[in-house]
Amino acid sequence: MNKNATSPAPVQAAAVPAPTEAVADLSVLRAEIDRIDASMHALLIERSQIVDRLVQVKRTRGAEGGSAFRPAREASMMRRLVDRHRGILPLDTVEGIWRVIISTFTYVQAPYAVHADLASGEAAMRDASRFHFGFTVPFIGHMGASGVVAAVARSRGDLGLVPAFAAPGAGAWWTALEGEHAPKIIARLPFVERADHPAGLPVFCIAHPVTDGAVTEVEAWSLHVSGWNAQAARALAPLAEVVAVPDRGLDGAALLASIPVGGERVNDVSLDTVLAALRDSGASVRAAALVGSHASRYTHQPQG
Repeated sequence: MNKNATSPAPVQAAAVPAPTEAVADLSVLRAEIDRIDASMHALLIERSQIVDRLVQVKRTRGAEGGSAFRPAREASMMRRLVDRHRGILPLDTVEGIWRVIISTFTYVQAPYAVHADLASGEAAMRDASRFHFGFTVPFIGHMGASGVVAAVARSRGDLGLVPAFAAPGAGAWWTALEGEHAPKIIARLPFVERADHPAGLPVFCIAHPVTDGAVTEVEAWSLHVSGWNAQAARALAPLAEVVAVPDRGLDGAALLASIPVGGERVNDVSLDTVLAALRDSGASVRAAALVGSHASRYTHQPQG
C-alpha cells in the first residue's frame, strides 16, 4: 500500500436552508404577490375613475353617442403590448387580459352589443368575440352576414363580426355597406396575428362610420366586375387581399378588395393600381364603392 497516496477530498454537501428559512422565503414572495395584486386592482379603479371623467367631458361637449370603439387606438395599443412583453406569462393571457380591460371600459362609456355571423362555425366565432370583447359585452348570433349588417344598421353603436373570407354559400354581404350612411368595416381582427393565436379566426368588424379614431392603412372597396377570370385573380394577388363571389352572370363577380394604401409597406398601392390590373387582365369594373378601412395586418414573431 502506498503511504504517500492521498485520499479523495470529502464531497461538500450543498447547504440546505432550514425549514423555517424556506417558509420565510415563501411568505415574503407571497406577500409580494399580494402587494402586486392590490396595486393592479388599485390601478384598475383609478382607470375607471378617469373613464368616468371622460364620459362626463363627452356629455358636456355633446359628443356622447354611438360606439366608443376606437380601432386606431386599440390596434396601436395591442401592437405595443405584444412587442414589449417579456417573461414566462403566455402572450395569449396578456393579450386576453388587455382585450377584456379595453373592451369592458369601452362598454362602460357607451353600452353596445356584438353581433356575429355564426354560419361558418359557431365555436370559432364565439371564441373570437369572447377573446376580443370579453363576457360583459352582450353577444348576439346570426345565421349569415346579412343579418349582422342589418342589426348593426338598426343599432346606435353595436359592432358586427363577419368572417374575412368567402364562406361557402355566402353572398356579397359587403354590398350592403355601400350606402353613405350604411355601416362600414372599421377593423380586422385579431389586431395582432400569430400562428398559435387562440382566437385566430380572421374577421371584419363593422360599425356605423367612425369619425374619431378611424384607421385608414388599408381601404376596403366593393367592386362589381365583369369578365372575372383566373388571370384577373392572379393579377390582384400581389396588390390586395380579395374576397370574391359570383355576381350577375357567369363571368361577373362581386369583390371585397382590401387595398394597403397607408401602412408601413414599401409596396403600398391604390385603387387606380387595382383597376389598371383588372383592365390589363381583360376584366372591367362596373362600379366601385369604399366600404371601410382598417389597420394593416400585424404579425408577431415569437422571440427565440
